[in-house]
Amino acid sequence: MEHTEFNKELVNFLNASTTPWHAVKQMTDRLDAAGFQALDEREDWNLESGQGYYVVRNGSSLVAFRTGTGNVARSGIRMVGAHTDSPCLKVKPNPELRRKGYFQLGVEVYGGVLLNPWFDRDLSLAGRVTVLDEEGSVRDALVDFRDPVAFIPSLAIHLDREANSNRTVNAQTDLPPVLMQVPEDDTTRFADLLAQQVTAEQGLKVRKVLGYELSFYDAQPAAVVGLRQDFIASARMDNLLSCFIGLQSLLHSSGEEPALLVCNDHEEVGSMSAEGAQGPFLESVLDRWCGADKAKAIAHSMMISADNAHGIHPNYMDRHDENHGPILNQGPVIKINHNQRYATNSRSAALYRHISDELDLPHQSFVVRSDMGCGSTIGPLTAGTLGVTTLDIGVPQFGMHSIRELIGATDGYTLFRALVAYQDRPALF
Repeated sequence: MEHTEFNKELVNFLNASTTPWHAVKQMTDRLDAAGFQALDEREDWNLESGQGYYVVRNGSSLVAFRTGTGNVARSGIRMVGAHTDSPCLKVKPNPELRRKGYFQLGVEVYGGVLLNPWFDRDLSLAGRVTVLDEEGSVRDALVDFRDPVAFIPSLAIHLDREANSNRTVNAQTDLPPVLMQVPEDDTTRFADLLAQQVTAEQGLKVRKVLGYELSFYDAQPAAVVGLRQDFIASARMDNLLSCFIGLQSLLHSSGEEPALLVCNDHEEVGSMSAEGAQGPFLESVLDRWCGADKAKAIAHSMMISADNAHGIHPNYMDRHDENHGPILNQGPVIKINHNQRYATNSRSAALYRHISDELDLPHQSFVVRSDMGCGSTIGPLTAGTLGVTTLDIGVPQFGMHSIRELIGATDGYTLFRALVAYQDRPALF
């Protein structure tokens, strides 16, 4: 796969993966096309050597793996981890708001959203809807309105003279998007609009909408940008970029060595869920794959937790340690925090540096300023749960947790090449 082809497929993936459920559907479609077999947690598994498999939980988290051709207890597993969720605005259960003839929806902030960029953008709506169909069966359906259906207008500066110097956002009162205008006696139910959308997209005849998990998202598609096309701009780059890189590396590995990709939901809100990194999903899959040899397999294994890093912003250079300011398009970033907000240690970092050096690929390091707090990833959670050697790494980006984020156009492909070599490596240590 070449650099330009990789980015083209990345842009298509980002545009189609508007929610965690849509992202997992995109990944399973690619796994199916590559001959991977779907597994059901409710059934027995009969795993064969040299085969590829995947299992989905809640429709929003996925574990895909190649069993390899050798003994997993001696070979270990080359693991890559990422997360499918991104900070966003989610629709409340009873969302309808009618004010001065405008139909709006109440929203809940999901994760650490950078709120100001959500104003004055074309928004669409997507997610999972659970319905009762005409036959009396309860069914899940994915919906994606695709078209711009909502807008959160800013208050004009004439009515807020301090907007550029002292603006705050009240998540309860300032964020409900405007969807349409309605007459004063309007009785439109959001559930009815959803039922119509399910029927239009999925062909299901809906008797009743029983529940939903829906997110607003930026309707502007991902794009290669910059005077010399140095960058890629998109929503949900954190962390669908790493999901895509991890998936592509697994699909392009030889399959000789045991390798695994886990993409968890709910990282942005702490990972404590049935399908989150603090939940039992990954360990359950390893139990069924490795059986009594799991402890030995983990002792020979490594996890690379791939989650984007903070590139040094040219307008805010003082927010970085002077010796650790990652530059876009200068390689993936090894993330280090001795207080274990990142799980990198000298051993895991050394292996990645060695692989990169063998391929003549660039790499960088990041340490947060000593007077600032440090974010975290699924890396420490996975390391603490499994006891597996772990590396935290990520592509540098601007605008993390904004509605639109920016990466360098070469860094994703660089990480992809390193991960393929990592998954094909006969011995990790």
